[in-house]
Parts: sequence; C-alpha cells; structure tokens
Amino acid sequence: MGLVCSHGKEHGTHAPGALHHLKATPQTVHWGYFSPDLAPALTVKSGDLIMAEAITHHAGDAPELMFDEGVERIFREIDPTTRAPGVHIMTGPIYVEGAEPGDMLEVRYLQMTPRNNYGSNLAANWGHLYQEFGEKERVTIYELDPVANTAHALYAYDFPGKYLVPGTITNCPVCDRQPALPGITIPARPHLGTAGVAPAVNEPVSTIPPGLHGGNIDNWRIGAGATMYYKCQVAGGLFSIGDPHVSQGDGEISGTAIESSLNCLFQIVLRKDFDFPSPLLETPQNWIVHGFGEDLDAAMKNASMDMLHLLHEHQGLSKDDAYSLMSVATDFGVTQVVDGTLGVHARIERRLFPQKGTVTDIS
Repeated sequence: MGLVCSHGKEHGTHAPGALHHLKATPQTVHWGYFSPDLAPALTVKSGDLIMAEAITHHAGDAPELMFDEGVERIFREIDPTTRAPGVHIMTGPIYVEGAEPGDMLEVRYLQMTPRNNYGSNLAANWGHLYQEFGEKERVTIYELDPVANTAHALYAYDFPGKYLVPGTITNCPVCDRQPALPGITIPARPHLGTAGVAPAVNEPVSTIPPGLHGGNIDNWRIGAGATMYYKCQVAGGLFSIGDPHVSQGDGEISGTAIESSLNCLFQIVLRKDFDFPSPLLETPQNWIVHGFGEDLDAAMKNASMDMLHLLHEHQGLSKDDAYSLMSVATDFGVTQVVDGTLGVHARIERRLFPQKGTVTDIS
C-alpha cells in the first residue's frame, strides 16, 4: 500500500449515502476554536460520505514545500487576530440532520491521504522537555515516501525567539539548515490530531485542550479504519476536523507530531440507540476510551471510570468483574502531555468477549 491509509471493509450495515466534497477555504475553516454559533460549512444526512481537506497550521514552517494555492489563501486571508483562542485550522462545521444534544455521531474514518509529501515537527515551548533543552525551539522538516509508507527527516533548523503566532511563516531559505536523523525512517500513520463537535457554551472554545466534545485528543490511532463516537452537545452536532498528522508517538513529547495536511474520507452515522460520556475509539481489534485531566492522575482516573462504564453498562459485566478485567487485560497509555489538559487512553481487546462486534452489538 502506498502512503494512503485506507479502510476498505464496510463497517456495520449502514449503506453509504451521498458523497460530499468539503474543500478548505477561508470561508469553510475556523482557526483556533470550536463554537455553536458557527454557520455550517456543509449539511449532511446520516450515512453520507464526506471527502474533506484538513490543513496543518504548521505549513508555514516550510512554505516552499507545504504551501499550495489553497493553503496559502487560508494563511494570507484569515485575519491573524481571529486565530484564537487556540491554534488549529478546523474544516467545518458539518451539520448532521436530525442530530440532537445527547445523540452520538459515529464517524467512520475511511481514508487519509497526504496533500503533499512534506511535514513539520516543532520542538516547541510547550514541549515536555523545553527547559531541559535550554528553552530552544527547533523545527525538523520531514519528507514522506508514498511507496514505502514512511517518512525521513530532510533538515532541521533552530527557530529564533518563541513560536507563539498561529500560522507563522518562516523564511527558511535564509535559515541555518542542518542535517537531522541520518539513516532513520519513521513509519507513516496518517491521522487527525483534532476533531469533534461544538461544545454547548456561549463563547469560542480553544482547539488546544481535548475534552468531552473531542478536540485535540492527539491519539495516532484515529486514522483510516478507526471509528470515533462523539456525543452531540448542540443541534446538528457541528462536527469539524483539523490538526492533521502523518505520524506521532504516544505522548507527543516535543509538543507536535509530523504536522502535514491530509485529505480525509469519512462517513457520519447518527446514533440515537446508545450513549457514551466521552470520545470513544473503535478499531478492528480494540475499544479505546480517553480520559482527560489537569494532571496524569486525573486523566488516569477519568479513563478508568469510562472503561468501567464501557465494561459494565455496555458489556454487562458486574463492576467487580469489570474492575478485575481492567487490571489484568486493559492497557493504559499516555496519549499526550503537551495540550494543557493531559490525556490518557485505555485499550481493551474486543476478542476477549464472546460476541466480538461494534458498539451496535454492545449497546
């Protein structure tokens, strides 16, 4: 397979509906925030397919490689003073007909294709080891190999000052380019760092922290072949995608992944037949819940309680049995430590249960 992460097997029994194309333009993106007050960029029915463009806010780290006409328009035409309170370029929102608060949006990610063959990783001032590196910020530019499905570093440069402005455009032809990671290749695993529904609040919500609406979860497993479940907070759900990555490790330790624009194909199915309190990830092998908190203890506690909810409420285990199973068969991991609100995920294999299936079967 080339550098196109795709999922061909039909998930469940909901036949695909209409196919919509959602291009990222200054009129169809919102930079740095979720909001229930945004006008929909697209309206769909349950079961419809969407091919949408997700644009990285780090394209300016190597504009000669990561810009094209469409990306440059977004960077040039959107007023920098409106890029707040977060940093990510979000495509949408998508209004799902019939969706009401409390309903679930089942988002089946089918294909994620890089828009170009380059990406950027920033060792940022919000990275976990910023102080240990003498408060230095450094950009590493990666090139993608679409045949081998890998990435390798092209060069790196130290960023002058602090990287604070969303959509910074670096004049790298005059920067000091240095070799980086010679002889090392990284597996490509395209995914969305940020996606979710609009929170039911009266002000814009930053894209930086994750939350019950989704947001900046930064779990590299949210790629093609995965299904995410997001609980609607407002009518229509108002679903948006952004922060596309080509690869990332658990923890996202330096502050960013390989940030690279993606074209994403996904299906949205409206679910009124079950409920889950937090963003739930389903892969062919696993169920994965997400916990968030101001520290890792709080995030771990929230992930534990939501895994307990999954096993007790959806699988029918007693709480005592579920607690034991969590200790002997559930893997907990640190999703990220760089988004202000920290993230922990908990994974359990679906094959442990007599009736392996989708959430349809366990709700």
